Amino acid sequence: MKTCKHALIGLLLPLAAAAAEIPVADAEALERALQEARPGDTLVLAEGEWRDVVIRCKAEGTEPAPITLRAAVPGKTIFTGASGLRLGGRHVVVEGLWFRNPDPAVGDTIEFRLDSKHLAEQCRVTQCAITLDPGQEARDAKESRWLGLYGGHNRLDHCYLAGKVTKGATAVVWLGEGQAARHQIDHNHFGPRERLGKNGGETIRIGDSKTSMTEAACVIEDNLFERCNGEAECLSNKSCGNVYRRNVFLEVSGALTLRHGNGCLVEGNVFLGNGASGTGGIRIIGEDHIVRGNHLQGLAGDDARSGLTLMQGVPDSPLNEYFQVRRARIEDNVLIDCRHPILIGLQDGRGSLPPLDTVFRGNRIHAPDATVIEARCDTAGVRWQDNVFFGKTLGLPEGSGITWQKPEAPASPTVDRRQYGPAWRTP
Repeated sequence: MKTCKHALIGLLLPLAAAAAEIPVADAEALERALQEARPGDTLVLAEGEWRDVVIRCKAEGTEPAPITLRAAVPGKTIFTGASGLRLGGRHVVVEGLWFRNPDPAVGDTIEFRLDSKHLAEQCRVTQCAITLDPGQEARDAKESRWLGLYGGHNRLDHCYLAGKVTKGATAVVWLGEGQAARHQIDHNHFGPRERLGKNGGETIRIGDSKTSMTEAACVIEDNLFERCNGEAECLSNKSCGNVYRRNVFLEVSGALTLRHGNGCLVEGNVFLGNGASGTGGIRIIGEDHIVRGNHLQGLAGDDARSGLTLMQGVPDSPLNEYFQVRRARIEDNVLIDCRHPILIGLQDGRGSLPPLDTVFRGNRIHAPDATVIEARCDTAGVRWQDNVFFGKTLGLPEGSGITWQKPEAPASPTVDRRQYGPAWRTP
C-alpha cells in the first residue's frame, strides 16, 4: 500500500512542479501565454481596463490540473468595448473578469466555443460579471446573447448578469451534433432586465424548436432571478430532461416556461411576486414533466403568467407550436395570495387538446380574493388528490381530491443576495 501511495506522489510531483503562475499585462502577452499554457498553469490578468480585446482560448488542461485565467484582483480586470471571450478548450477555468457595457457588434460576449469545430468541454466560468450600466444605450440593435453554452459538461457559477437591453436571450444553451450538453448553471445572480416588447428577451433559453426533442440534461439550480422582465418566458425550456431546482424568482414579470421538450423537473423553486405587475409562475407544455415542492406567493400575472398554467396542445403539433400536456405530475406546491393560482387550458393559436393523465396531488392554495381554478377546456384528463384549497370560489364543481379550507402555509421565504453572484460584488 505504501509503495502505491509513494508511486502516485511521484507521478504528481512533476505535474505540480511544472505548474506556474504567469502574470499577464496585456492582450499580446495573453495570446502568448495561452499558446504556451500547460496543465496546472494560472494566467493572472492585470488590473485595469482591457479595451477591444477578444480572448481566444484553446488551452488544454486536465481534470486534476486545469488551466486558469483569473483577474489579479477579482472584479478589477474590466473588459470594455468590442471585447469578448471564446473558450474552446478543455478543463479551463475563467475567474473574476468583468465585461462591462459589451458591444453587440462583436457578437455574443462569452461563448463556450472557439468556433463551430472547437467546443468547450469541462470548462468553467466563475465569479465573473457581464453588465450594462443603467441608462447606457446599446451601440446598435443587432441581436446577440451575452453568453452561449456549447459543447458539454461546462459550468457557469457565481456570476452576475444584469442590464441587457438588446434583442437576444441573456444566456442560451445551444444543442446540436457533437454537443453533449449536461451543463450546470448555479449560484448566479441574473439582475434586472427591462421589457423588450417582443420575443427574444428571455433570461435563459435551453435549446430551440429544432432541437427541442434532444436530451440536454442541464441543471439550473440555486440562482437568483431578480426583475428579469424581458418577456413572458423568463426561463424558456426547449429541450428534454432538464432540472430547475431551488431557484428564486424575485418580482419577475414572466414565467418559468416548459415551452418545448419533455421530461423536465421543476422542484423547490421560490416565486415571490410582491404584487408586481405581470409576475408569473410555471407554464407547462409537453409530456412527463414533474412540478413539485415549489413556493409561489404574491403573483399578479394572468394567462401565461398565472401561478400554474397548463396549455392546450395543437393536433399533430410541429416542433415550433404546442404539444399536448400528458402525464404531468404537479405535487406539493404552495400558492399564497396569487391572483390567478391555476389556469387549465390556455389556448394559443390552434391549440385544442386538453391535458391528459395529469395529476394535482398534495398542493395547498390560499387565495381569498381569487378563483382558484380557471378551466378553459375539458378537465376530464386531470385528477385531484389530497389538495387543500381556499379562495373566493373553486372554479370547478366540488369533487374528491380537493378539501375546501384554509391550508397551513409555511413562513414567507427570505432572499439573501449574498448567496448569489460573485463574492467581489456587493449586492
